[in-house]
Amino acid sequence: MVQRRIPKIKDLAPLMRFKAPELNAKKRRLDSALTIADLRAIAQRRTPKAAFDYTEGAAEGEISLQRARQAFEDIQFNPSILRDVSTVNTGWDVLGAPVSLPFGIAPTGFTRMMQTEGEIAGAGAAGAAGIPFALSTMGTTAIEDVKAANPTGRNWFQLYMWKDRPRSMALVERAAAAGFDTLLVTVDVPVAGARLRDKRNGFSIPPQLTAGTVVNAIPRPEWWINFLTTEPLAFASLDRWSGTVGELLDSMFDPTVTFEDLEWIKAQWPGKVVVKGVQNIADARRLADMGVDGITLSNHGGRQLDRAPIPFHLLPDVARELGKDMEIHLDTGIMSGADIVASVALGARFTMVGRAYLYGLMAGGRQGVDRMIDILGTQVARTMRLLGVNSLEELNPSHVTQLERLIPRAVAPAVVAAAEAAPAAAAAARARAPRARAPRAARATTAEAPAKAPAAPAAAKSRARKPVTKAEAATAADA
Repeated sequence: MVQRRIPKIKDLAPLMRFKAPELNAKKRRLDSALTIADLRAIAQRRTPKAAFDYTEGAAEGEISLQRARQAFEDIQFNPSILRDVSTVNTGWDVLGAPVSLPFGIAPTGFTRMMQTEGEIAGAGAAGAAGIPFALSTMGTTAIEDVKAANPTGRNWFQLYMWKDRPRSMALVERAAAAGFDTLLVTVDVPVAGARLRDKRNGFSIPPQLTAGTVVNAIPRPEWWINFLTTEPLAFASLDRWSGTVGELLDSMFDPTVTFEDLEWIKAQWPGKVVVKGVQNIADARRLADMGVDGITLSNHGGRQLDRAPIPFHLLPDVARELGKDMEIHLDTGIMSGADIVASVALGARFTMVGRAYLYGLMAGGRQGVDRMIDILGTQVARTMRLLGVNSLEELNPSHVTQLERLIPRAVAPAVVAAAEAAPAAAAAARARAPRARAPRAARATTAEAPAKAPAAPAAAKSRARKPVTKAEAATAADA
């Protein structure tokens, strides 16, 4: 039988050490966030629906985004035991310069609509953490102001080639003059994806003040006060556009951009060139042969073509195909440091986070971005220790098993034969056809680099992690 007694004060004293209250509401709020999902929940409470949904949403049924996130959940880590992991090194060189962590901040458009500090907060936090910050062509802060916010850190400029090419290249020239070290050319935007949330929310520039917008803003006065009392959004034609974001993008993006144009763009830039939006092995091989410094496997965060290939599934096959030919970067779906470690193990040199960054920004401005980086960095280091590795160089494919969920279905032999013959047929057609368009005015001062003939299709392996048929391999390569 349990014997009971009245507790003594000296026994209770060690149990009654109360934590000092945190009086700073923002710090208290951010300290409570232990994961990116926690930052997301805070961001959703503090941001009007239209702005939050612009960050959160993807194209059409949002299947690409769901699959990308599911792919990271569908892995098995394979740790080694009894290793001395008292110290771990989470940094290495990316594009010839050191980074403290194997991730950086992805380019995001209209960032100051999410939270008024916008790109200044992102660039400052990235610089302080020793990771790169990428400024979008559709950003809402001037190139020179981003440089001032991150004067000694690594700044990358992300380029969308517009129909107005002189304006596009003027931005490139400004970025080079400001000392940005890398040009990130995004190539998966011939037109804007169908972002249905934005249409349903009336997300436009400037924001529409409907009855629903006003009702939604009532519990979020800080966002509106900041938005209305700071400098207006200003970039390119944003100050005079009266349609939705998607309509703005469609009016700007150039659907005629080709590999020849990419050669020309590359010739204009003095630093490193990374091509973002690569989604199959054949294109990756061709870009390596062109001599670009890196590629980013990405389906644009699911915001362009819905049901696009899953970058994380594509990664091992591209890594095997390219070997050491160039750096492979990856984005889309990353929500934890474990996702980043898995990507590095399967061949990525670097990863980029977009939504995670914006969740931190919406949750607490610059401090929120700092918190986001701290969460991911802590998770990266902890996952490495639990895997039994001391450095990123020790990570390899044996540490990760991609579990199967979506397996390509076999196709008829005639379809495979047609797919294999298509590149050669297209090259022959291009050789016979007269040039359809005259050189643009923007090219007048620079000799165009001749476009290379398409590389022969690589022997692509299926994204499924088991032996597959030739037909399955062709299906994966053509996805």
